[in-house]
Amino acid sequence: MNLDKIISLALEEDSVSNDITSKNIISKDTRATAVLIAKCSGVVCGIDVFKKVFLKLNKSFTFNVLKKDGQKVKKCDIILKMEGPAYHLLCGERTALNFIQTLSGIATTTNIFVNIVKNTNTYIYDTRKTIPGFRHISKYAVRCGGGKNHRMCLADMVLIKDNHLKLINNLLKKVQDIRKKHKGILIQVECETKKHVQDALSAKVDLIMLDNMKKEQVKKMIKLIRQSSTEKYKPEIEISGGVNLKTIKEFAKLGIDRISIGMLTHSAPSLDISLKIKVQK
Repeated sequence: MNLDKIISLALEEDSVSNDITSKNIISKDTRATAVLIAKCSGVVCGIDVFKKVFLKLNKSFTFNVLKKDGQKVKKCDIILKMEGPAYHLLCGERTALNFIQTLSGIATTTNIFVNIVKNTNTYIYDTRKTIPGFRHISKYAVRCGGGKNHRMCLADMVLIKDNHLKLINNLLKKVQDIRKKHKGILIQVECETKKHVQDALSAKVDLIMLDNMKKEQVKKMIKLIRQSSTEKYKPEIEISGGVNLKTIKEFAKLGIDRISIGMLTHSAPSLDISLKIKVQK
Protein backbone atom coordinates (compact mmCIF):
# COMPACT_ATOMS: atom_id res chain seq x y z
CA MET A 1 0.00 0.00 0.00
CA ASN A 2 1.13 3.53 -0.74
CA LEU A 3 2.82 5.09 2.32
CA ASP A 4 1.05 8.41 1.80
CA LYS A 5 -2.28 6.60 1.93
CA ILE A 6 -1.32 4.74 5.12
CA ILE A 7 -0.36 8.00 6.83
CA SER A 8 -3.58 9.68 5.67
CA LEU A 9 -5.66 6.81 7.06
CA ALA A 10 -3.80 6.95 10.37
CA LEU A 11 -4.35 10.70 10.71
CA GLU A 12 -8.01 10.34 9.77
CA GLU A 13 -8.40 7.58 12.35
CA ASP A 14 -7.12 9.98 15.03
CA SER A 15 -9.35 12.87 13.82
CA VAL A 16 -6.41 15.27 13.65
CA SER A 17 -8.61 17.82 11.88
CA ASN A 18 -10.74 18.02 15.00
CA ASP A 19 -8.29 17.96 17.91
CA ILE A 20 -10.59 19.73 20.34
CA THR A 21 -7.91 19.84 23.02
CA SER A 22 -5.28 21.60 20.92
CA LYS A 23 -7.87 23.83 19.23
CA ASN A 24 -8.88 25.28 22.59
CA ILE A 25 -5.39 25.64 24.05
CA ILE A 26 -2.89 26.55 21.33
CA SER A 27 -2.82 29.40 18.87
CA LYS A 28 -2.12 28.26 15.33
CA ASP A 29 0.56 30.96 15.14
CA THR A 30 2.58 29.44 17.99
CA ARG A 31 5.72 27.59 16.97
CA ALA A 32 7.63 25.00 18.96
CA THR A 33 10.74 22.85 18.94
CA ALA A 34 10.85 19.19 19.93
CA VAL A 35 13.34 16.39 20.40
CA LEU A 36 12.70 12.71 19.72
CA ILE A 37 14.39 10.70 22.45
CA ALA A 38 15.06 6.97 22.88
CA LYS A 39 13.94 5.82 26.31
CA CYS A 40 15.72 2.48 25.99
CA SER A 41 18.32 0.77 23.79
CA GLY A 42 17.35 -0.54 20.39
CA VAL A 43 17.46 -0.11 16.61
CA VAL A 44 15.74 2.93 15.10
CA CYS A 45 13.42 2.54 12.14
CA GLY A 46 10.77 4.80 10.62
CA ILE A 47 12.44 8.22 10.57
CA ASP A 48 11.00 9.13 7.17
CA VAL A 49 7.53 7.93 8.14
CA PHE A 50 7.73 10.00 11.33
CA LYS A 51 8.68 13.11 9.35
CA LYS A 52 6.03 12.57 6.68
CA VAL A 53 3.27 12.48 9.29
CA PHE A 54 4.08 16.06 10.30
CA LEU A 55 4.77 17.28 6.77
CA LYS A 56 1.36 15.95 5.80
CA LEU A 57 -0.11 18.33 8.38
CA ASN A 58 2.10 21.32 7.64
CA LYS A 59 4.88 21.74 5.09
CA SER A 60 6.77 24.24 7.27
CA PHE A 61 8.20 21.62 9.65
CA THR A 62 12.00 21.31 9.61
CA PHE A 63 14.07 18.41 10.95
CA ASN A 64 17.62 17.76 12.06
CA VAL A 65 18.06 13.99 11.93
CA LEU A 66 20.78 12.68 14.26
CA LYS A 67 20.16 8.93 13.96
CA LYS A 68 19.44 7.01 10.77
CA ASP A 69 17.20 4.00 10.18
CA GLY A 70 19.04 0.82 11.15
CA GLN A 71 21.28 2.64 13.62
CA LYS A 72 21.50 1.49 17.23
CA VAL A 73 20.55 3.89 20.01
CA LYS A 74 20.98 3.91 23.76
CA LYS A 75 18.68 5.25 26.44
CA CYS A 76 18.48 9.09 26.34
CA ASP A 77 19.97 9.33 22.81
CA ILE A 78 18.38 12.09 20.73
CA ILE A 79 17.12 10.67 17.45
CA LEU A 80 16.11 13.95 15.82
CA LYS A 81 15.26 17.58 16.53
CA MET A 82 12.37 19.37 14.87
CA GLU A 83 10.70 22.77 14.64
CA GLY A 84 7.27 23.80 13.44
CA PRO A 85 3.75 24.92 14.37
CA ALA A 86 2.94 23.77 17.90
CA TYR A 87 -0.69 23.04 17.02
CA HIS A 88 0.16 20.56 14.28
CA LEU A 89 3.03 19.16 16.30
CA LEU A 90 0.61 18.11 19.03
CA CYS A 91 -2.02 16.91 16.55
CA GLY A 92 0.41 14.54 14.83
CA GLU A 93 2.47 13.49 17.85
CA ARG A 94 0.71 10.21 18.67
CA THR A 95 0.36 9.04 15.07
CA ALA A 96 4.03 9.73 14.33
CA LEU A 97 5.15 8.00 17.54
CA ASN A 98 2.94 4.99 16.83
CA PHE A 99 4.72 4.49 13.51
CA ILE A 100 8.29 4.92 14.73
CA GLN A 101 7.80 2.97 17.96
CA THR A 102 6.26 0.01 16.13
CA LEU A 103 8.81 -0.07 13.31
CA SER A 104 11.74 0.39 15.70
CA GLY A 105 10.36 -2.46 17.78
CA ILE A 106 10.36 -4.76 14.75
CA ALA A 107 13.90 -3.70 13.82
CA THR A 108 15.12 -4.17 17.40
CA THR A 109 13.58 -7.63 17.82
CA THR A 110 14.94 -8.72 14.44
CA ASN A 111 18.40 -7.49 15.38
CA ILE A 112 18.37 -9.54 18.59
CA PHE A 113 17.69 -12.73 16.61
CA VAL A 114 20.25 -11.79 13.96
CA ASN A 115 22.96 -11.26 16.56
CA ILE A 116 22.31 -14.65 18.16
CA VAL A 117 22.98 -16.50 14.88
CA LYS A 118 25.69 -14.18 13.52
CA ASN A 119 28.48 -16.78 13.78
CA THR A 120 26.51 -19.39 11.83
CA ASN A 121 25.50 -19.74 8.18
CA THR A 122 21.83 -19.22 9.03
CA TYR A 123 19.85 -16.13 8.03
CA ILE A 124 16.79 -14.71 9.76
CA TYR A 125 13.67 -14.23 7.61
CA ASP A 126 10.28 -12.70 8.28
CA THR A 127 6.86 -14.02 7.23
CA ARG A 128 3.60 -12.57 5.87
CA LYS A 129 2.17 -12.34 9.38
CA THR A 130 1.86 -8.57 9.25
CA ILE A 131 -0.82 -6.01 10.10
CA PRO A 132 -2.92 -5.62 6.92
CA GLY A 133 -1.70 -2.62 4.95
CA PHE A 134 1.56 -2.37 6.90
CA ARG A 135 3.46 -5.17 5.18
CA HIS A 136 5.93 -3.09 3.17
CA ILE A 137 7.00 -0.89 6.06
CA SER A 138 7.05 -3.84 8.48
CA LYS A 139 9.33 -5.80 6.17
CA TYR A 140 11.47 -2.70 5.68
CA ALA A 141 11.89 -2.64 9.47
CA VAL A 142 13.04 -6.27 9.37
CA ARG A 143 15.73 -5.31 6.87
CA CYS A 144 16.79 -2.40 9.10
CA GLY A 145 17.29 -4.93 11.88
CA GLY A 146 19.55 -7.06 9.70
CA GLY A 147 16.96 -9.67 8.70
CA LYS A 148 15.79 -10.78 5.28
CA ASN A 149 12.37 -10.76 3.66
CA HIS A 150 10.49 -13.89 2.72
CA ARG A 151 7.97 -13.37 -0.09
CA MET A 152 6.30 -9.97 0.03
CA CYS A 153 3.03 -11.29 -1.38
CA LEU A 154 1.43 -14.38 -2.86
CA ALA A 155 2.68 -13.56 -6.36
CA ASP A 156 6.39 -13.56 -5.43
CA MET A 157 6.99 -17.30 -5.23
CA VAL A 158 5.22 -20.64 -4.89
CA LEU A 159 4.84 -21.81 -1.30
CA ILE A 160 2.94 -25.08 -1.07
CA LYS A 161 1.66 -25.23 2.50
CA ASP A 162 -0.02 -27.98 4.53
CA ASN A 163 -3.51 -27.09 3.32
CA HIS A 164 -2.32 -27.14 -0.29
CA LEU A 165 -0.80 -30.59 0.20
CA LYS A 166 -4.16 -31.94 1.32
CA LEU A 167 -5.54 -31.02 -2.10
CA ILE A 168 -2.63 -32.42 -4.15
CA ASN A 169 -2.51 -36.08 -5.22
CA ASN A 170 0.85 -35.96 -6.98
CA LEU A 171 3.31 -33.29 -5.82
CA LEU A 172 5.90 -34.13 -8.49
CA LYS A 173 3.44 -33.61 -11.34
CA LYS A 174 2.05 -30.45 -9.76
CA VAL A 175 5.56 -28.95 -9.40
CA GLN A 176 6.39 -29.88 -13.00
CA ASP A 177 3.17 -28.20 -14.20
CA ILE A 178 3.98 -25.04 -12.22
CA ARG A 179 7.52 -24.86 -13.65
CA LYS A 180 6.13 -25.04 -17.18
CA LYS A 181 3.75 -22.16 -16.54
CA HIS A 182 6.04 -20.00 -14.40
CA LYS A 183 9.63 -20.37 -15.57
CA GLY A 184 12.26 -19.24 -13.08
CA ILE A 185 9.89 -18.92 -10.11
CA LEU A 186 11.09 -20.36 -6.81
CA ILE A 187 9.07 -23.23 -5.36
CA GLN A 188 9.00 -24.09 -1.67
CA VAL A 189 7.14 -26.84 0.16
CA GLU A 190 6.13 -26.75 3.82
CA CYS A 191 6.87 -30.14 5.36
CA GLU A 192 5.57 -31.55 8.63
CA THR A 193 6.50 -35.21 8.12
CA LYS A 194 9.25 -37.35 6.61
CA LYS A 195 6.87 -38.25 3.76
CA HIS A 196 6.41 -34.57 2.95
CA VAL A 197 10.20 -34.12 2.79
CA GLN A 198 10.67 -37.18 0.57
CA ASP A 199 7.96 -35.95 -1.83
CA ALA A 200 9.53 -32.47 -1.90
CA LEU A 201 12.93 -33.98 -2.73
CA SER A 202 11.45 -36.11 -5.48
CA ALA A 203 9.83 -33.01 -6.95
CA LYS A 204 13.17 -31.16 -6.69
CA VAL A 205 11.71 -28.05 -5.13
CA ASP A 206 14.03 -25.12 -4.48
CA LEU A 207 13.35 -24.72 -0.76
CA ILE A 208 12.17 -27.16 1.87
CA MET A 209 10.54 -25.72 4.98
CA LEU A 210 10.58 -27.90 8.09
CA ASP A 211 7.52 -26.66 9.91
CA ASN A 212 6.94 -27.03 13.65
CA MET A 213 9.39 -29.91 14.00
CA LYS A 214 11.27 -30.70 17.20
CA LYS A 215 15.05 -30.47 17.18
CA GLU A 216 15.71 -34.22 16.86
CA GLN A 217 13.29 -34.52 13.95
CA VAL A 218 14.87 -31.49 12.28
CA LYS A 219 18.31 -33.15 12.55
CA LYS A 220 17.00 -36.30 10.87
CA MET A 221 15.35 -34.33 8.08
CA ILE A 222 18.50 -32.27 7.46
CA LYS A 223 20.50 -35.49 7.14
CA LEU A 224 17.94 -36.90 4.70
CA ILE A 225 17.96 -33.72 2.60
CA ARG A 226 21.74 -33.43 2.50
CA GLN A 227 22.16 -37.12 1.60
CA SER A 228 19.67 -36.68 -1.23
CA SER A 229 21.38 -33.55 -2.55
CA THR A 230 23.72 -33.59 -5.52
CA GLU A 231 26.07 -31.14 -7.17
CA LYS A 232 23.20 -30.01 -9.40
CA TYR A 233 20.42 -30.14 -6.84
CA LYS A 234 20.83 -28.84 -3.29
CA PRO A 235 17.65 -27.32 -1.88
CA GLU A 236 17.81 -24.65 0.80
CA ILE A 237 16.54 -25.73 4.20
CA GLU A 238 14.30 -23.45 6.23
CA ILE A 239 12.71 -24.07 9.60
CA SER A 240 9.65 -22.29 10.91
CA GLY A 241 7.40 -22.52 13.94
CA GLY A 242 8.28 -22.81 17.59
CA VAL A 243 11.54 -20.89 17.29
CA ASN A 244 12.26 -18.39 20.04
CA LEU A 245 15.20 -16.59 21.63
CA LYS A 246 15.99 -19.61 23.81
CA THR A 247 15.99 -22.21 21.03
CA ILE A 248 17.19 -20.37 17.94
CA LYS A 249 20.93 -20.80 18.47
CA GLU A 250 20.67 -24.57 18.81
CA PHE A 251 18.62 -24.77 15.61
CA ALA A 252 21.08 -22.53 13.75
CA LYS A 253 23.96 -24.83 14.74
CA LEU A 254 22.32 -27.66 12.79
CA GLY A 255 23.42 -26.12 9.50
CA ILE A 256 20.13 -24.81 8.13
CA ASP A 257 20.00 -21.95 5.65
CA ARG A 258 17.02 -19.98 6.93
CA ILE A 259 14.87 -19.51 9.99
CA SER A 260 11.57 -17.69 9.42
CA ILE A 261 10.02 -16.08 12.48
CA GLY A 262 6.47 -14.73 12.54
CA MET A 263 6.87 -12.81 15.78
CA LEU A 264 9.23 -10.33 14.12
CA THR A 265 6.23 -8.60 12.62
CA HIS A 266 3.18 -9.86 14.50
CA SER A 267 4.23 -9.47 18.13
CA ALA A 268 7.49 -7.55 18.47
CA PRO A 269 7.23 -5.11 21.39
CA SER A 270 7.34 -1.43 20.46
CA LEU A 271 10.50 0.50 21.26
CA ASP A 272 9.93 3.17 23.91
CA ILE A 273 10.50 6.56 22.25
CA SER A 274 9.18 9.94 23.40
CA LEU A 275 8.75 13.41 21.94
CA LYS A 276 9.60 16.31 24.22
CA ILE A 277 8.19 19.71 23.17
CA LYS A 278 9.29 23.24 23.97
CA VAL A 279 7.26 26.31 22.98
CA GLN A 280 9.25 29.09 21.31
CA LYS A 281 8.95 32.50 22.96
